Amino acid sequence: MKIDFVSDVSCPWCAVGLKSLEAALERLNGEVNAELHFQPFELNPQMGPQGQDILEHIAEKYGSSADIGRSQEALKARGDALGFRFDFQRRSRIYNTFDAHRLLHWAAEEGKQHELKNALFSAYFTEGKDPSNHEVLASVAASVGLDEKRARQILASDELAREVRERERFYTGLGIHAVPSVIINDRHLIQGGQPPEVFEQALRQLAGGSDG
Repeated sequence: MKIDFVSDVSCPWCAVGLKSLEAALERLNGEVNAELHFQPFELNPQMGPQGQDILEHIAEKYGSSADIGRSQEALKARGDALGFRFDFQRRSRIYNTFDAHRLLHWAAEEGKQHELKNALFSAYFTEGKDPSNHEVLASVAASVGLDEKRARQILASDELAREVRERERFYTGLGIHAVPSVIINDRHLIQGGQPPEVFEQALRQLAGGSDG
């Protein structure tokens, strides 16, 4: 079973969605043989190199930041239930994530994409690190066993930029404008940070049918 997980590393509900999907796959161990691929999506492709204060960004994008506290409480509760820690006190800015997606594209070729994705989520949401900073990205890549020197080479160039942009255009061309979007076997779409039970039920049904 092929699973394409379309997401951004600065999207908190993407972190929740991935942990939910992982929990579902663990429950289905032996029932479903899944290949997980992480596909790029940028929530803020025009974001400058300095990033932007989160409250300011949300107010500009959605008209108000009044509900951010409630949203963060909900995210923290969901994260805690899934074994993922959100530390919103340490995450005060939102950043451009294009270079992170370039490293994820490379990590797929190295068989380390899943590990890097989780490490990037933790670096940003738990540790409050800047996922656009090349030092941060190279360090995170090294932490999951990727070649740090090679990571730095990629980051210092425009290598894989074309490939990442092509993947981004492909998924927006399919009508993906919100993440996380989970596409199963190129046909079935599940959107949002769903609980594990939703993924488990969908995967079990598809595995039991002709798409499994």
